[in-house]
Amino acid sequence: MNYPVVKGAGYILVHAEDMVIHNGTTQSTERVINPDSEYLKKLPNHLRSFDEAVNYLPNQVYIGNYKPEDLKKQEQPWYKDSLKDASRFGKFGEMMPEDEFIGLIKIVDVFDLVKLTQEFTEGVKTKLESHPLFKEREDLISRLKTGEDLADIEKLIDEQGAEALITGGKVIGCIKRAHDVDSNLTAHVLFENLVSKASGVLAGLNLVAKNDINPDDVDYVIECSEEACGDMNQRGGGNFAKAIAEMVGFKNATGSDTRGFCAAPTHALIVAASLVKSGAFKNVVVLAGGSTAKLGMNGKNHVEKDMPILEDVIGGFAVLISENDGVNPILRTDLIGRHTVGTGSSPQAVMSALVTTPLEKGDLKITDIDKYSVEMQNPDVTKPAGAGDVPTANYKMIGALGVMRKDLERSQINDFIQEHGMDGWAPTQGHIPSGVPYLGFAREDVLEGKVNRAMIVGKGSLFLGRMTNLFDGVSIVVEKNPGKEDEEKGVSEEEVRKLVAEAMRDFASHLLQD
Repeated sequence: MNYPVVKGAGYILVHAEDMVIHNGTTQSTERVINPDSEYLKKLPNHLRSFDEAVNYLPNQVYIGNYKPEDLKKQEQPWYKDSLKDASRFGKFGEMMPEDEFIGLIKIVDVFDLVKLTQEFTEGVKTKLESHPLFKEREDLISRLKTGEDLADIEKLIDEQGAEALITGGKVIGCIKRAHDVDSNLTAHVLFENLVSKASGVLAGLNLVAKNDINPDDVDYVIECSEEACGDMNQRGGGNFAKAIAEMVGFKNATGSDTRGFCAAPTHALIVAASLVKSGAFKNVVVLAGGSTAKLGMNGKNHVEKDMPILEDVIGGFAVLISENDGVNPILRTDLIGRHTVGTGSSPQAVMSALVTTPLEKGDLKITDIDKYSVEMQNPDVTKPAGAGDVPTANYKMIGALGVMRKDLERSQINDFIQEHGMDGWAPTQGHIPSGVPYLGFAREDVLEGKVNRAMIVGKGSLFLGRMTNLFDGVSIVVEKNPGKEDEEKGVSEEEVRKLVAEAMRDFASHLLQD
């Protein structure tokens, strides 16, 4: 079968120090319920600088400067032992500071809802003009315009419900509401959506730059974040995908949004692979921006334990799925795991549906998958919050299933976890940790011959929307490319066309002779 391939990946993080305080749901809820809380008073003293966030090992793994196996070389918790002089730019993408990102929010705003001060605009324009992705993009830089008077911005905030934009502890701009009464177009919702759009654009731009992709070749985009844009008549109508594609420069692309809570990226991978395999589209980009709501989500636990707020970054990713080129790793569209309506919600039932069922179809053992990429949550974040080491818990369950299937002995479970699992490094951004952080590494590992097969597993909590109590999840196998199908068949399509043409010419000459 002619499977689609993973042709490139991009990963970005945005350090959002002030957004933790002013826009994270945990903090904004606390200000309403208990505005004089000790937590809010202590919070500013537990925030990291941009340089500290850059020198944090899991963040460096996320953007590709270090590999997942490097996490095992440093004792946990990783935040206690910072790296030295790490780069904000990585093999897969970059980390962007808050001020530059606010400039990008202005750039991606097409309805003039974002207002920035003149002073801030001048400063951030200079920075972005020297940024590798923007210095040649005058079409984007020019969208910053010249800025506004601070007094006018403060009036919009105080009198018209605008959302303040704050960095360095100062108000430097705002986002206006887009309707007087529509709750879906309030300044706060638009802020969340513009952040998701801007981080998605940054991921898309890095995908193009890091993988030498021609944007004109992309013909479909699937956006799979956890945000939803629309108005009172269609609350989540979308379309983030096309809005992001416009700014990245995918001018020949159309697209749509896929939603599935944390599992959405893996759903989107399967949809993208299916579209390419069907021949509907040749090059499909799957991407997602991040979420400000989840900034500082476990902040109370972190402050209580006298540690830094580690949930201070917004995440994003982008992946290109293309027609089989005979080189890049393939996506096995015939080996898809799925949590069905009737699967049930027990951990064993969920993992069986996602892991063992597709393996049985391919006559594969648990141990035939070299690497499992599950919920790659960073244990530095989750363990102090009482959620434990999420990836390890997943690997223990997979290992137990392997014992039940007699693919390994009970005594081999710990070795299985070490060999086939990975420490988590992704920020707690909901959809971001779920399977996809390893895709960039998986592509490299397969191309370098280190890995033959990997499984990307996405899981989601549908009950959060109060529409169903069901759990969700899907998985897909990434595998070494065996080479082009045409080469295996021995006769290419071009050769077939030539043979047919020659036969037609011979037939025509016989008719003329008669």
